Amino acid sequence: MFKKTSLQDWVSVVQKQLKTENIYEILSKENLEGITVKPYYNSVAKPLSNLPKVEESTHLVSPYHESSEENIFAFLLNDNVENLQEKVIFVNNKDLAEHISLDESNRYFSLIDVFSEDQKGGLNQQLVKELLAKDFERNICINVSLHQNAGATIVQQLAIALAKTTELTEIFGLQILNKIIFRVAVGGNYFFEIAKIRALKLLFNQFSKEFDLDEIPYIFAETSLRNKSKNDAENNLIRSTLELSAAMIGGADAVFSNDYQLEKSDSVSEEISFKQQIVLAYESIINVFEDAGNGSYYIENLTQQFAEKSWHMFLQIENDGGYCELLKNGSIQKQIFEQAIKEQNWVEEGKIKIIGVNLYPKLEKTKSAAEMYSSGEIKAVRLAEMFE
Repeated sequence: MFKKTSLQDWVSVVQKQLKTENIYEILSKENLEGITVKPYYNSVAKPLSNLPKVEESTHLVSPYHESSEENIFAFLLNDNVENLQEKVIFVNNKDLAEHISLDESNRYFSLIDVFSEDQKGGLNQQLVKELLAKDFERNICINVSLHQNAGATIVQQLAIALAKTTELTEIFGLQILNKIIFRVAVGGNYFFEIAKIRALKLLFNQFSKEFDLDEIPYIFAETSLRNKSKNDAENNLIRSTLELSAAMIGGADAVFSNDYQLEKSDSVSEEISFKQQIVLAYESIINVFEDAGNGSYYIENLTQQFAEKSWHMFLQIENDGGYCELLKNGSIQKQIFEQAIKEQNWVEEGKIKIIGVNLYPKLEKTKSAAEMYSSGEIKAVRLAEMFE
């Protein structure tokens, strides 16, 4: 049996090693989320129950290539492909959704965003009706990957996901909840991103319980472009491997690797990007666990902090008129812009380190943050663009 170590035991050892009484001043680190992170955890106040996912194991999703049809089970499609059978198909194109030929042996999911993210602030109700008429397992996509790539915090992403859910349920009723698929982008803050996926599960389930339901969200997670660089593209592979790992451990139902080559993308780079998923799944089998983060004091604490902060922001959005109304008056765009500028400044100052961009080597700045962002628009911006 291991001897139980108390917090004070740990503090005493670290004080001696760091030669200071005030160890927390040295060990505490500021973060953009406003989340409290302690250097040591030996318990969690309110342990969470297991947070289940919809799929038994996480789907490994690939762009379609004819050569890979035999060995790959799940595809993201932008164009129609005839004669696919016994596959999981994620439809990524509105025109394709209208004309796709369905095969009863396949499972179909829509990744088509039904919200406009500009100051029109609209929910395309006609598109929702058309998609609901399709024989898909999940017809309606709530996309918050754009917001992550635009610089939104995790708290903002989760609050927006709930606010979009509310817009849909107010028009189409609660029966739409089990037709929703959430599309999220996973960034480079490993443990925070694990907690983000878990917090989304917790929040959506809590949302459904407000109406005496017990729904589990379907989560499609893709690698972020926010922290990727044109220079030294191989570094992008390391970043996206960690992102895929975080998504699987967090309990995403499906994962997708965006191409690590930003400028010279081809079928080979797409295959390499996809095979990151294969390595993770077959070497570590982390895609089969329902909630691998459960029981980690640190991840549990982060999950609960994100859920509490996001729920509070969600209620504030609703109190101010709802997601679409705040898009129309520019409030959502401004909030994301302010956060994105702060994150970009941290990159410029070196508080956020991106290997090959602002460290080893440190490249010369070519653009200002003001040139990269607009306060009236939600648009994807890579942090490395400042140096490219």
